[in-house]
Amino acid sequence: MKKISTIFLLATLSYGFSYESMAENNIPFLLQDTIPLRDTIPSPDLLPKNNTVSGTIKDNDGNTLPGATVQIKGSETGTVSDDLGRYSIDIPANSQGTVLIFSFLGFKSQEVNLGNQTSINVTMESDDQVLDEVVVIGYGSSRRADLTGAVAQVNSEELNAYPTSNILQSLNGRASGVQVIQNNGAPGGGVSVRIRGSNSIQGDNDPLYVIDGFPYSGNPTNLNNSDIASIEILKDASATAIYGSRGANGVVLITTKNGSGSGTVVEFDAAYSVQSLRSKLKLMNGNQYAQLMNIQAKNDGVSPYFTDVEITNFGEGTDWQNEIFQQAPIKSTSLSISGGGDNTNFLVAGSAYQQDGIIKGSDYDRYSIRSAINHKISEKFKIDFNSSLSKLVTSRRDSEGGSRGASMIGAAIVASPLSEPYNSGGAINNLTDDFPFISPDLVNPLYFINEQSTVITANVVLANAAFSYNPIPELTVKITGGIENRDDRTDNYRSRNFINSNGNASVTTSQYVSRLNENTITYADVFSEKHDLNVLAGVTYQDFTTKYLAGSGSGFLSDLYEADNLGAAQTPGIPTSGYAKSVLLSYLGRVNYGFANKYLLTASFRADGSSRYSEGNKWGYFPSGALAWKVSEEGFMKGLEAISTLKIRSSWGLTGSQAISPYATLNRLFPGYTIFGDELYNFLAPGSTLPGDLKWETTEQFDLGLDLGLWKDRVVLGADYYVKTTEDLLSTVRLPSSFGYTTTIDNVGSIENKGIELSVFAQLFSSDFRWSVDGNISFNRNRVLSLNEGQAILTNFINVVTVSDNFSIMEEGRPLGQFWGYVEDGYTETGAIRFKDLNKDGEISEEDKTYIGNPNPDFYYGFNSNMNFKGFQLDLFFQGSKGNDIMNVSAISSTMDYGQGLNMPEEVLLDHWTPQNPGAKYPKISRNTVARVSDRFVEDGSYLRLKNVLLAYNFSLKNSDGKFLQSLRIYASGQNLLTFTDYSWWDPEVNSKGSDNRLGIDHFSYPIPKSYTIGLNATF
Repeated sequence: MKKISTIFLLATLSYGFSYESMAENNIPFLLQDTIPLRDTIPSPDLLPKNNTVSGTIKDNDGNTLPGATVQIKGSETGTVSDDLGRYSIDIPANSQGTVLIFSFLGFKSQEVNLGNQTSINVTMESDDQVLDEVVVIGYGSSRRADLTGAVAQVNSEELNAYPTSNILQSLNGRASGVQVIQNNGAPGGGVSVRIRGSNSIQGDNDPLYVIDGFPYSGNPTNLNNSDIASIEILKDASATAIYGSRGANGVVLITTKNGSGSGTVVEFDAAYSVQSLRSKLKLMNGNQYAQLMNIQAKNDGVSPYFTDVEITNFGEGTDWQNEIFQQAPIKSTSLSISGGGDNTNFLVAGSAYQQDGIIKGSDYDRYSIRSAINHKISEKFKIDFNSSLSKLVTSRRDSEGGSRGASMIGAAIVASPLSEPYNSGGAINNLTDDFPFISPDLVNPLYFINEQSTVITANVVLANAAFSYNPIPELTVKITGGIENRDDRTDNYRSRNFINSNGNASVTTSQYVSRLNENTITYADVFSEKHDLNVLAGVTYQDFTTKYLAGSGSGFLSDLYEADNLGAAQTPGIPTSGYAKSVLLSYLGRVNYGFANKYLLTASFRADGSSRYSEGNKWGYFPSGALAWKVSEEGFMKGLEAISTLKIRSSWGLTGSQAISPYATLNRLFPGYTIFGDELYNFLAPGSTLPGDLKWETTEQFDLGLDLGLWKDRVVLGADYYVKTTEDLLSTVRLPSSFGYTTTIDNVGSIENKGIELSVFAQLFSSDFRWSVDGNISFNRNRVLSLNEGQAILTNFINVVTVSDNFSIMEEGRPLGQFWGYVEDGYTETGAIRFKDLNKDGEISEEDKTYIGNPNPDFYYGFNSNMNFKGFQLDLFFQGSKGNDIMNVSAISSTMDYGQGLNMPEEVLLDHWTPQNPGAKYPKISRNTVARVSDRFVEDGSYLRLKNVLLAYNFSLKNSDGKFLQSLRIYASGQNLLTFTDYSWWDPEVNSKGSDNRLGIDHFSYPIPKSYTIGLNATF
């Protein structure tokens, strides 16, 4: 019987939850909301009634359980208990042998034979829910209690706590060891996810995303939050090594919802949000701006620009932040229909997410439709099919970077408050015409909003099918095929009305296609009731093909066509196109063995062959092993009632990274043009990068973990310590000019990440008032161990006119991406900035640079509180980071570029150097002021944020009998309402450049908004 149970468990978890198998094996439905949804009840005309059974449902402590499910086994008839734990259910006339199933989240399901009873009171026993739940792992699944690796799970309720344009935003603060960095607040803006730190310089440090078994490229922006059943995050090498060359940065497994055999269910979700700027920068008004301009003129020996009377009459002037920022809505709706029977389950879902940005003219729309079909052909054959089609449309107005107002966001900060947005004729005002001292680089930000557009359209298709064959109950053969196709088009247009423009257009299209074939065989059996064995072997193939085409033109007679007719351009650009393809062939195997439910062993191995690497180095080999001891199952622990679960885990393994482009090891030829005489000739020539004989980046990781459950798992603690080292680090190396090449890519170094992760879950109350809390905190230390010949690498070059220099460094023994620059030492007698002469040579030079900041946090954390009382629900979610620095590049030109007519923060006027104020924050206001990359621009980026607060009410619907409306929930929530930080700019949660060597940079970034949301969830 135990063998049969094991097979049913494997089939159920691998291919979708079916109601019949869960009922037979007493597997609780793991994807319920806090109050389980009752199953559909057919029309009373179809069920002749004989009697009614009623009663009360309580827990072991005598507390009633509202929302418990009562189901007639083998039928679609069911109900739920009311606020007092009472239930009533109609029984069909032919009720002989009827069995009632009682279930409630966090308690063991019970089956009761009805017989002739008309009143049944049930006392439900608490279930060890947290450690007994099933989680998805690579190419399979496991009970949490049987895990040997470090795996975190985020459930559907947490993912849908508030609307997001990217499901990855919902992971922020939800799992230890997982750092989610929102690059900016633009609609559809990028998100960077780091699992246990950064491993690579040359390659991407984002984890591998696997959607329903398909390794997906990039961020999964095609998915809607309501489509997700759960997300599992594989962190240690034991869990990730099965993905070999793509597991070094961790693996995120995304499982979408499937239909179930419990009748037809319709789910509808809708939400409406209003966003706004969290807080405005305190910039100078018109009066203050004029004062500062006169101070600069006086200090530079220039006649004052304004009289005292003019200054007095200027008043507030134009608030340019009001001109570009707005309140903006988010509308999110989704509808799914699911159901099935004994052999076939289905789900069809559609969703629409429409977000307007808080900067005028920016928006992001996503429309998607998804289907899932699971069909049991016979006792031995089964087929599964999943597909999703998404259309993404993004209008960008998030021009970042720049200096002296050459970008939209930069211009909105430094534009003169004495200038009007529009001139007397109603056209956009040219700011440089207002005053002679204003920089010619300064552009009215309304040009970027009204006369320039960037529209990105993407069509994404993800489809995969799996065929399963069970020749014997213990053996499963599975063949999977899938395809990912993404077509992108970017249209850029700058109108004829844009300053100094005669119309400029460009169009870029690209197609990305990835095909996947996976063939696995799994054997699972239990011998002598003590030996639990699961063996997996497989071979996989995946290819990746990218094509692109780009064209441009300038000089349009009219703005009518915009980017839709490049042939209308007076001067066509040179079209370009490209093609790239790579292939990955893999062999994999894994053995899971358990003895007496006490001792657990996992061993895996994967061999990856990649077309990207050099001959002789194309294959990488990635083994891993893990041991776990369930100490709480030992006889000497049985008397300790306080400790319900105690497990010790240890693992080691190797993973890899494909950190190079498809043709990086080949000597490629590139096209160009040259002139001989009076003729133009095209040619092919080698590029400037010397191809290298490259090896795989390989990451070795050791993990030691502890899982502890107290008082029947009412409190669950988790702790992990890890050391992760990446060898053969790939990096770009500069070459002497005599080589004929300027750079090459080589295996030059190594990086180490080590840290501690802690998590806690506690069920504080479980009666009518239910309150649970959970939290996590992660400490990671990143260190560069070695580089090419020990030479430091300067990175992050910026040019904002007043400062032109590198401000980051990679050096042995130091954290990745550390800030590098000068240290200020007060002011000279004339108010100029004094810099420390660290090498004591009497002059300030490159030799005086030092470490001035670290963008890597000391720790990051999340805390969640969930309270429920008689249908009311209150959730509070906090998230934060401590000890990370931010390089505020925005402040360089916005606080130090004097004499160009730029507006600045109010404190520049109130706290600048004068003979009477020698210890001021800012130097003398003069165009002769010299600024450098220094500790002045490095700020503490630590913050604590109330990420989400939610108040909801779950209607009991006790009078509807669930015949039409099964559940109804309404809620109101707020996002980013409170932020505690010392960072001076818009938002501390910023990452303008979006990569690991460029962490912690704020360069006129699109700010993250706060928002208020109302919504409802209904099930029919």
